[in-house]
Amino acid sequence: MTRKDSPVLILGGGAWGLSTALHMVNSGYTDITILERAEQIPSRYSAAWDLNKIVRAEYEDPFYTDLALDAMEGWKTRLFGPYYHQTGYVVAATGRAPQKAIDHLEKALSSISSHPKFAPEIRQLDGAKDFKDHTWQYTGPLTGFKGYFNRIAGYAHSADALKGVWEHCASRGVKFVMGESAGRAVELLYENKTAFPSSSTGTGPQTGTTNRRCIGVRTADGKRHLADTTICALGAYGATLIPSLGNFAVARCWSVAHVQLTESETDYLRGIPTTNVRDLGFFFEPDPKTRLFKLCPLGTGYTNTDSNGLSLPPGDRLPPPQDYIPFEDEQKLRQLLRETFPWMAERPFVDQKLCWFADTADSEYCIDFVPGTDKSLAVLSGDSGHGFKMMPSFGKWVVELLERNEQKRPRWQWRSTDLRGKDWSASVSWRIGQSRELRDLIGDKDKMIKARL
Repeated sequence: MTRKDSPVLILGGGAWGLSTALHMVNSGYTDITILERAEQIPSRYSAAWDLNKIVRAEYEDPFYTDLALDAMEGWKTRLFGPYYHQTGYVVAATGRAPQKAIDHLEKALSSISSHPKFAPEIRQLDGAKDFKDHTWQYTGPLTGFKGYFNRIAGYAHSADALKGVWEHCASRGVKFVMGESAGRAVELLYENKTAFPSSSTGTGPQTGTTNRRCIGVRTADGKRHLADTTICALGAYGATLIPSLGNFAVARCWSVAHVQLTESETDYLRGIPTTNVRDLGFFFEPDPKTRLFKLCPLGTGYTNTDSNGLSLPPGDRLPPPQDYIPFEDEQKLRQLLRETFPWMAERPFVDQKLCWFADTADSEYCIDFVPGTDKSLAVLSGDSGHGFKMMPSFGKWVVELLERNEQKRPRWQWRSTDLRGKDWSASVSWRIGQSRELRDLIGDKDKMIKARL
């Protein structure tokens, strides 16, 4: 069990790292330091470096439905409330949707329609008239649309939430060391030796026969930061320090794009529900400060697999490709707009990027001690594209781990399986399509540029 006055290092100032610091402070821990590679928070290395993320409780597994409901209560508190917008949530499938998308929609609806909290708040929608009666701003044909509206859902402004919790934690005594040199951990220190140099070997401490304690990290500037407990919350970058994590947690990315709106267009779309069309993509009401309308295609995403079968984000400070999304994703988003807001369908996309996250085959988180480290090194990984909404609650699960000295939930325990080199992306029930490699995307972009020239 970690003593409350002992030094604790948290690697990563994203949603889960900040939530962990918040709940540790609330539980009486007094010596907490966060190392963050970016110069400031919100960090561009965090998957939450974004305008907004969906906050909803539809899950095929009631375990996560209950956790999301608890987190949603946290979003309504004084600390998190300024960033939460309960606009409601429309989930739909088009008349051309594959059966897998329809099946997932029906399972999502079933998960909440019988739930006592949700049942009175669900409205089924069948056909374009139902959708337009509910959301008058939809002006497209909504071809074959079927789905539902859930009032108890919406979105959170993710970048602003990171900034707000960062400032709150700093005011409570959490220390922050930031910057590409001072805040980037490049090596885990392990008693008298280096535990895991940054590499892509796919090996890790569980292959040893004895426990050796992790005593901290070395940062890029050569400084040693010592701690009794080190918590790795680096998201897609976690396996750069703990390669064996990459055996089951894959760095994957999805496309993100925006349309720049005018002030009157932003006002026109104010209050629209967060809309998720399962075979095309999803969007949110536009951000009033930037007047950006964010939308994301749905699919299985893209990996960056090396010769050892390990997927990691590119090592560049700003990973390529920049201001670009794959052609197939752009086509999905254009079709999504033609169906809902055709007046926007041919507008140029701006601020296009790929959002990296840590993905697991069963979409389960990993909140556990790394085997072979004498419970001195914990890892938080596997957000799988549904982790940000848990930010108000997540840290208390880490505190439980530290105080119980073990992960009692089997689903969140460290995995001994090695899935490197296996493409399981299409088997995830809520994703449509086949995964591709980042190098193929960059090749496609280069070909497109050459064709234009």
